[in-house]
Amino acid sequence: MGFEILLKGNNMIRLLQGVWVALRISLISVVLSMALGILLGMIMTSKNRIIQAVTRVYLEIVRIMPQLVLLFIVYFGATKAMGINMDAETASIIVFVFWGTAEMADLVRGSLLSVPKTQYESSEALGLDQRQTYQYVIIPQIIRRMIPLSINLITRMIKTTSLVMMIGIVEVLKVGQQIIEANRKTAPNAAFAIFATVLLLYFIACWPISCLSKYLEKRWEN
Repeated sequence: MGFEILLKGNNMIRLLQGVWVALRISLISVVLSMALGILLGMIMTSKNRIIQAVTRVYLEIVRIMPQLVLLFIVYFGATKAMGINMDAETASIIVFVFWGTAEMADLVRGSLLSVPKTQYESSEALGLDQRQTYQYVIIPQIIRRMIPLSINLITRMIKTTSLVMMIGIVEVLKVGQQIIEANRKTAPNAAFAIFATVLLLYFIACWPISCLSKYLEKRWEN
């Protein structure tokens, strides 16, 4: 079936290194998206019409524009137009943060609007100012709700990192294609084995994260 190709040379090690590239991009992007998403989500609760219009346009761009197109715009378009020397991994992180921040901000906005007014009134009765109310009362609740959702976002980003091969990043899917191409004469049927292994590696990377997200949601649902 071609699985022996995985034991040839350092092919399996190369696949694992490709998985690490996907995980690294995803983890960095999620951490930055959480921080920026919380900040932007708080800004989005503003009743200022200009702020509402700008953030709405931002959200619509993220929702409508495919991630692959955003990757091309940032890596091939913006960097060349502005004369910026940017590597592909940095470009992919920028795109994923741009995408992840929008998703996190929308979730934070919804969570903030769902916080009962009595929480704010109780904080005011205790003598807390607006900053202290957010710091000690509101934000801890939001973070608790956001952690399971942000963990779930990691799995989505890991799967979406398969697109970064299109801008030259050697992640797990790109490595798989390289192995297939290098052995197409000696093992023409190796594609099934390689892609099945890639599928298994994605599952191994995402399944524990998905289980953790479900566990935290169940534990903190009340």
